[in-house]
Amino acid sequence: MQLVINTYGSYLHRDKGCFELKTEDKKMKISTKKVDSILITTGAAVSSDAIKLALDNNIEIQFLDQYGRSVGKVWHSKLGSTTYIRRRQLEIAETEEGTRLVKELALQKASNCIDHLHDLGIKRSEKKQDYINNLIKEMEEMKRRLNKVTGLIDEVRNRLMGYEGNVGRKYFKGLSYLISDRYQFSGRSFRPAEDEFNCLLNYGYGVLYSKVEKACIIAGLDPYVGILHTDGYNKKSFVFDVIEPYRHHIDRVVMKLFSRKKVRKAYFDEIYGGFTLNEEGKKLLIKDLNEYFDQRIRYDGRDIKIADTIQYDLHKIANRLIEDEI
Repeated sequence: MQLVINTYGSYLHRDKGCFELKTEDKKMKISTKKVDSILITTGAAVSSDAIKLALDNNIEIQFLDQYGRSVGKVWHSKLGSTTYIRRRQLEIAETEEGTRLVKELALQKASNCIDHLHDLGIKRSEKKQDYINNLIKEMEEMKRRLNKVTGLIDEVRNRLMGYEGNVGRKYFKGLSYLISDRYQFSGRSFRPAEDEFNCLLNYGYGVLYSKVEKACIIAGLDPYVGILHTDGYNKKSFVFDVIEPYRHHIDRVVMKLFSRKKVRKAYFDEIYGGFTLNEEGKKLLIKDLNEYFDQRIRYDGRDIKIADTIQYDLHKIANRLIEDEI
């Protein structure tokens, strides 16, 4: 699980072989075996012993801003694997091998979006089912066009991103249609989110980014060497490339919060231009995210936690690079 520290004034230290988290009104011991990463979202203190305990157990400590974006981390300095993987990553970035890889990721994202909408449409009214089915047909057409794209990435980047963006717009149109009228939204909005749905989504995506970046590093992949997403100063382009098939996990959790009527206006603070998620809202989201990612599923013939599917997939990408099979 991710240990999230979002109470101001919290103190994390080591007690023998465990973490101990103190807040103003309680004290909690946590085994290192239960923690994958530590997210700190507010003013808190962490002892050097707790940091070393985290490093010794391959647990990263991430610092997030109010929108869920990572602003820094404490982790060991070792490369996840052989440097050859990074060299191969650079080699394929300008070739059709690279195009094939990012096209596969985009197709998987499209399939996951379609599957999610299909799942949400079950047991809805006939009118809503018809609306969702029409969106799915349009998304399937975009997916078909996406699958036909071939060529060097510089030649086809705009087409790939165009088809992917088209799928996304129809997908979020469907999600908005299926939630209660008071929370419906008109497309994606970012920092700050213009509505409560996007506010939860953005924070969840921030948490997901940290998971994907960590999985890249462990697999030996360079988070900064992108293919579809171009290079930029301090831009983790490859994380942007590979995160796409996993966004639906966050979408599913957020949609479930709305469908179960767990979302309250009190979980959001209004700021200039939009909303931020407050402490109570973060607790709600993180709790459900942890429970969701801890679920075990059958995946590629294995019994595996949803959280571990990301690492599993990125190891497969790294192995394909080594074996020249992309």
